Amino acid sequence: MRDESAGPGRVVCVHGAGGGGWEWGIWARGLSIAGFDVLAPDLMPATGGLAATHLDDYRRQVAAWSRSARGACLVGASLGGLLALAVARVVRARALVLVNPMPSAGLPTRTERSPAVIRWRTAGTLRATQQAMPDADDAARLYAFRRWRDESGAVLDEARAGLVVDPPDCPVLVVASEHDLDVPTESSRALAATLGADFECVAGASHVGPLLGRSAAGTAARVAEWLRAHRRVGADARA
Repeated sequence: MRDESAGPGRVVCVHGAGGGGWEWGIWARGLSIAGFDVLAPDLMPATGGLAATHLDDYRRQVAAWSRSARGACLVGASLGGLLALAVARVVRARALVLVNPMPSAGLPTRTERSPAVIRWRTAGTLRATQQAMPDADDAARLYAFRRWRDESGAVLDEARAGLVVDPPDCPVLVVASEHDLDVPTESSRALAATLGADFECVAGASHVGPLLGRSAAGTAARVAEWLRAHRRVGADARA
């Protein structure tokens, strides 16, 4: 069996709603430079398609990834942050990093439920992507626009309503964006306080800025340094 305490180990990255593993490209390079093996899969719809997909379908996938990457650290963004938080304890993560995570306590509910399928890919516009990524350059905006995908409305409604989770028993870092219009910075700060986590606010960043904006490379480098310093090591992390 590989001795995970001999090196930084593995990191499983969980993307947000409407995204994919491609969101972690900049982070994957930064974490790899720091010596980590990075796994960033795509969340897959249920057998019946996106309209039949629920939050627990995604949660089971993240748990399976984490178990296959034995002794991994977990990193999640937005919806992926909520999913990573939900499984961290049961999969015995070595460390947990949450980037603008949807909070387990939920977000203010909308007056109407989401459509069965949210058409971010099939009905999205480049202008909408540009507005969502004010802290990114044109190349990054076009890259993202070409890769957004449609998403399950039920997944987002269930996530916004909140989720009962077992508190993680590993070191936790919460990263928040100063100008997040989707998950308020104070929500992330409050989550960090609840979890007894370290907290960082990325100045000038949008919701997706820490992954895709001009601050992405620097944020990834700081997270890699934090993981190397704080990840849990030893037999307990490998059990």
